[in-house]
Amino acid sequence: MIGLTTVNYNQYKLTREFLDSLATVNNAKDLSVFIADVSTSKEVFKTEKYPMKVVIKPLPNKGYAFGINEGTKYFINQGLDKFCAINNDIFFDRNFSSEAHRGFEKADIFGGKIYYAPGYEYHDKYQKKDIGKILWYAGGINDWRNVYTAHRGVDEVDNKQFNKFEETDFITGCMLFFNKKVVSKVGFWDEKYFLYFEDSDFCERAKNAGFKLFYNPKVIIWHKNAQSTGGSGSLLHQKYQKKNRLIFGLKYAPFRTKLHLIKEIVFNK
Repeated sequence: MIGLTTVNYNQYKLTREFLDSLATVNNAKDLSVFIADVSTSKEVFKTEKYPMKVVIKPLPNKGYAFGINEGTKYFINQGLDKFCAINNDIFFDRNFSSEAHRGFEKADIFGGKIYYAPGYEYHDKYQKKDIGKILWYAGGINDWRNVYTAHRGVDEVDNKQFNKFEETDFITGCMLFFNKKVVSKVGFWDEKYFLYFEDSDFCERAKNAGFKLFYNPKVIIWHKNAQSTGGSGSLLHQKYQKKNRLIFGLKYAPFRTKLHLIKEIVFNK
């Protein structure tokens, strides 16, 4: 059994679509879902129709990392030892469950292949036949000079150029698998980030603790890009990207980069 944790913030339509998609996955009963509902106005919806166990917990809005931690703690108390932090603005490949379980046979912490959901691509340059196969994430790269985490393959058409199971620098929190061994050694996600870079921080802590991060191209989802935070470039998106980039950079970046970040803080006040 794998415990999936997703965070819902006033996005009940997205969360219902998330659950409806997950219900179509082969062996969905081998998954369990914890929804950290941090919405300002809570709604109630039925979950009995789904083949997988679904738990919805109303919570105060203390950020994405807080929601992921609440779900992970719940699953640990339920006796589970395999977890996944996952966005609610996604839908699933039919083989998601079986490939995720196989993934844990190879790695303690890993991500998968993520496409743009059709209609949510950043550009409109693609041919109709390629829609649904435009990559959003196929492994991650840490750009320490600029303190950004880049997605390998982003905006490229998938022509099987990233079909190798391999080590990677960074796993996006849009879909991040990890087991109890990682939690026992690394701890839970750092809640001071609130939104953005909490996944980067968790990955760096895992690497510093001796874990290797892996990209698994057989675990596949489609992402309705940034819909859970108001869309790419939204004020919410910009606010937390800027703030948490500084927190992350001052903690992990090379010394020279830290000096540049300090200058940014001083001269942008």
